[in-house]
Amino acid sequence: MERESGETREKPAGFPRARRKRIMAYCVGLALLLCAATLTVNGYVSKVGARYIVAAADVPKADAMLVLGAGVLPDGSLSDALDNRLSAGYELYKTGKAEKVIVSGDHGKRNYDEVNAMKKYFTDRNVPAEKVFMDHAGFTTYESLYRAREIFQVKRVIIITQQYHLKRAVFIARELGLEAYGVASDSYYPAAITLWDHAREIAARNKAALFTKIIKPKPTFLGETIPITGDGRVTDDK
Repeated sequence: MERESGETREKPAGFPRARRKRIMAYCVGLALLLCAATLTVNGYVSKVGARYIVAAADVPKADAMLVLGAGVLPDGSLSDALDNRLSAGYELYKTGKAEKVIVSGDHGKRNYDEVNAMKKYFTDRNVPAEKVFMDHAGFTTYESLYRAREIFQVKRVIIITQQYHLKRAVFIARELGLEAYGVASDSYYPAAITLWDHAREIAARNKAALFTKIIKPKPTFLGETIPITGDGRVTDDK
């Protein structure tokens, strides 16, 4: 029997539910794909970085040692993470693997200063001030390494930070053309690393791959070169 003119055709009763299932399946599939891609990139960055992480006794001599910054407390004292890195850096400095030290961190505000606290750590232990260069604009790991290459003219560098962070740092350095090696600060002194630190690092490794492979941004600040062969006191601001 033909339908009368103007009569609307009713949708099958199960149509909305079937459509919702398809959308749900699509979303789940997309989420799994993104998760797989994220973990694949994380594994790639980790694998590349891990190739150049060595024991302090085995690390080649370098132009400089780069200690990456971490939090400074409101009273100017060092966070546990930063103290861990500096302690390891000082122990490595005493071996003569690098004659110069770059301390790189956040000094973007007058009332927040990682790098002077870091330099003081070394000079308080009788490391000559001229041997310690401050990078006041090392706001991220990427920027610290980019500036080590461009501002301080470093070619071979030993990077000091915790093991979980070190793989990414070495990966970035290598992608930027530096002959970089990593020495884990927690190989000297145990460091308390949380599950959140590891989760955040997975995201950071994906960002590192994006920055070094595709976007290739410049740091927040560049400027005149300060060759590592010179005097670190030219970076003093106090």
